[in-house]
Amino acid sequence: MRFLIGFLMFIGLTGPALAQCEGRDLIADLPADERSALDAAVAGTPYPQGLLWQATRGETRMVIFGTYHIRHDLTEAHLEALRPHLAAADVAFFEMNLADKALAQTAFASEPDLMFITDGPTLPDLLPEDEWQLFKRQMEARGFPGFMAAKMKPIWGTMMLGIGPCQAQSGAMQATGIDEALATAAADLDVPDRSLEDWRTVMTLTDAFDSDQQIEMLRLSFAFADQADDLQHTLLQRYLAGEVALIWEYSRKLSLEQGGPTAIEDFALFEDLLLTQRNTAWVDLLLDQPGDIFVAAGAAHLPGETGVLNLLEQEGFAIERLPFDP
Repeated sequence: MRFLIGFLMFIGLTGPALAQCEGRDLIADLPADERSALDAAVAGTPYPQGLLWQATRGETRMVIFGTYHIRHDLTEAHLEALRPHLAAADVAFFEMNLADKALAQTAFASEPDLMFITDGPTLPDLLPEDEWQLFKRQMEARGFPGFMAAKMKPIWGTMMLGIGPCQAQSGAMQATGIDEALATAAADLDVPDRSLEDWRTVMTLTDAFDSDQQIEMLRLSFAFADQADDLQHTLLQRYLAGEVALIWEYSRKLSLEQGGPTAIEDFALFEDLLLTQRNTAWVDLLLDQPGDIFVAAGAAHLPGETGVLNLLEQEGFAIERLPFDP
């Protein structure tokens, strides 16, 4: 699940741009039969490809953009291409608007138990010595000192291993991604911004997994830790090509192959918590919004039977893919 978590859950903070990190496209390296299986899964997915969409029903028009939360070389180009859509909106929705993001940042500083183990055994106690030393080395390669790694909740440790050493060392954890850039642009344009959900939602979703499950996820992530830069490169290149469902199906493939006897159930739970439940709540919220609406949310939320686009179609919206080639 390491790849999946890193994809969905990383929340960037403000700061400098990223250096270029190289890597291999691991999907391109797949054997032909495995790639064919992925393509077959994608072919059966509603709205599998595309980053920019329009949903219309009556007097309501939504422009919906699927974001990649970490800054990349085309972030500024994406921002400029989206600015006219944002300027035309009566209101803009983000997973977390600027005010809520500030609350979340404050909470991380004032409520360490959101990310860290504040009571009971820590990771050196919960992991065998060889696994603890491996995790410690991997975290140090990403800029986290050992004392901080020791107290990190396993689920957050898994997320951090989803960021490759190159990205971490070049500023991935401080760089301004497209979500915040768009929210800042909305403020500059005097477009009101709202959050799609309570800011604590994403912080507490993974608490549904108990300590043993989280430790197992962390252990599974070790198998991919040395490939993190390649995985992130794969993710970014496929995202820029608009191949969102392909990314999701590849993350499913990795998770099921490495996830042990409960992998299918674990993946289904994760998909329900991180995507399905949130998508349904977001669509319920958006249905009550008249006028011109701009929505920016993680690209993984758009495709699929329970993706935002298909849910809107089921509510009578006409869905149209918009050209997007910054």
